[in-house]
Amino acid sequence: MKAFEIAALTAIAVQLYKGLFAWAQDGHPNFRRFVETGGMPSSHAASVAALTTTVAVTDGVMSSLFGVTLYFSLVVMYDAAGLRRAAGQQARLLNRIVEQHGDPQSERKLFELLGHTPFEVMIGALLGVGAALAWNRIF
Repeated sequence: MKAFEIAALTAIAVQLYKGLFAWAQDGHPNFRRFVETGGMPSSHAASVAALTTTVAVTDGVMSSLFGVTLYFSLVVMYDAAGLRRAAGQQARLLNRIVEQHGDPQSERKLFELLGHTPFEVMIGALLGVGAALAWNRIF
């Protein structure tokens, strides 16, 4: 259970940071930003990196569980920087097309901030590794 707790706490901390940072930047709270995907850093990458690092520390890098969590982490990070990022870019383009053609039936814009740049994923992963190492040394 320790690995799950560290991964979940890491994700919560990163999302809290992103929400507070957006609040400070905009000057007003946007509570959706506390739970939305996308942006710097990647909470998905941070949480799976924390999970994998904790398993490495507790079970060793030669364990089957480490192999499973490492593979899972790589898939999640690849998806965040690849597929979900591409979907966000497509949403941005579709929103522009709808705006230009003035479709009166389209009241809601598509959500554009879905994925991450590779740099956002890398920073998230580094935060996750650091958080897990600190947590495992302190507690």
